[in-house]
Amino acid sequence: MFGDLMGMMGKLKETQEKVEATKKRLDHVLVNEQSSDGLLKITITANRTLKHIELADSLLEDKDQLEDYLILTLNKAIDKATRIHEAEIAAVAKEGMPNIPGMDMFK
Repeated sequence: MFGDLMGMMGKLKETQEKVEATKKRLDHVLVNEQSSDGLLKITITANRTLKHIELADSLLEDKDQLEDYLILTLNKAIDKATRIHEAEIAAVAKEGMPNIPGMDMFK
């Protein structure tokens, strides 16, 4: 019984280390998004850190339009990065979870 418990504790620590390594790796996974007309381009990491914004000069002429573009495009980029982040972390966490019948937490 204690051997199983110690084994599970070791596996849990290993899984935590893998999750942390995955989070660090996701700092280097870039997510690119752009407005539908390509006037605004945004790059963020899968950890949702903003890396780059490129915008057409024409957007500088209309503050309201620029704000709308930023909100829409940033939200799309964040959504995409969040999906990547959650999928990667779930995959690593699932590897470290014991197989308990009826308890599939990562469906």
